[in-house]
Formats: sequence, structure tokens, C-alpha cells
Amino acid sequence: MEMVSAIVHQLTRDLTPQQIMEGGFEKYYVDHTLALWPQSAGGIPFNSCFFQSKGDPITDLVEDMAAEQKARTTYDNILRLVHDQEVCDPIKFLRQREINHFQRFGEALRVVLDGLDSKNFYAINPDFRADLCK
Repeated sequence: MEMVSAIVHQLTRDLTPQQIMEGGFEKYYVDHTLALWPQSAGGIPFNSCFFQSKGDPITDLVEDMAAEQKARTTYDNILRLVHDQEVCDPIKFLRQREINHFQRFGEALRVVLDGLDSKNFYAINPDFRADLCK
């Protein structure tokens, strides 16, 4: 988050009012000036709902892997659109980090799955007790 915010700050800190208007950022500018306000490309503000956890190691690891892939895809899309090396180099670094994280989470998931009963094909939490629902 800090690296992407730093890149955005570097790219926007010297914008003129005319550049703000031409770039379609006038509504953002009215609310935030040139301050950083994390939001999606569609304008949805970042909030803690983006972090998901259930307390089940399988569910949480799969969610972590999905988050890494979504971030990697976002970086892929940025790299398709941006050709400024000062932006591309740190984005490439972040992209590679997402790939590494995905791999590590996958390895952790394998460790968890290997510890399950070999007859368990549904990859559920073996600590869950269905008898609690009676």
C-alpha cells in the first residue's frame, strides 16, 4: 500500500487545475484535493471488508491465495497501461511479491491438507463438530 501510494503521490503532486479537469479527477479533487484516498479504479473506497478471515485454516489460506492472485492481476493490468519505467519497476517488484506470497500460501495449504484424514475429500476443518448443532 505504501509503495503504490508513494507512486500515486509522485505522479499527482504537481498537477495543475487544468490537468485535474482534463484527467477527469475533478470530483476526487473536490473531496480529497491531491491527498491519497485509497479506492478501487471504480471509485469504491478501501475498507476493512477487503480483509476476510473465518478462523478456519483452509478457508483462510484459500482466501489469502485468492487475494494474492487478485493483486497480481491488478498489477498485470497496470503494467499493460503504464509505460513509465519509474512506475513499472516498483509495480513489477510488487507483482513478483504477490507471486511469491501465493506460492507460500499454497505450500501452507498443502501442509494443512496433508494433515487431514486421508478419507476426507472435501477439505473441511477436521476440528468442526457437527454434533454441536443438535
